[in-house]
Amino acid sequence: MDPLSSEIRAVLPNDPDVVPLLEHHVSLMRASSPSCSVHAMDADRLLKENVAFFAAFEGTVAVAIGGLKRLSGDHGEIKSMHVAEASRGCGLARAMLARLLEVARVQGLERISLETGSQDAFAPARAFYAREGFAPCPPFADYEPDPNSVFMTRMLSPRGGDMRAGTT
Repeated sequence: MDPLSSEIRAVLPNDPDVVPLLEHHVSLMRASSPSCSVHAMDADRLLKENVAFFAAFEGTVAVAIGGLKRLSGDHGEIKSMHVAEASRGCGLARAMLARLLEVARVQGLERISLETGSQDAFAPARAFYAREGFAPCPPFADYEPDPNSVFMTRMLSPRGGDMRAGTT
């Protein structure tokens, strides 16, 4: 799938075309981390917490998902970002993240953070986010220190450009 030709559009997390990929994501998170350290949200919780949710489709099948949760006036969090295994390696993760950052800028957010796992299974995600300008940070929002979690953050320029973590 060519990420440049795929449309990433706003969807509800309980959309029947999205639910299978979201449920797969939540299942993987539960299988990869101790239950007390799983912060993935199911569709009901994403709706309840008013997370802006997006998906990329191949036909009617969701192949990538991601959400943006507003934490405060200028701080947001990436939630449930996942690309179907068969669709990895073609730039969909970068395209989804770009869309989420674009929405964050439109919403006036200046800082975007995320939580991911510290286990080896999450090493590709940590490397991806680091390449995209995210840097480790202390726990944010309601998170507590957790040896099973890695917290990362990135600043956004209010003018639309990016301020990669660790740069000025």
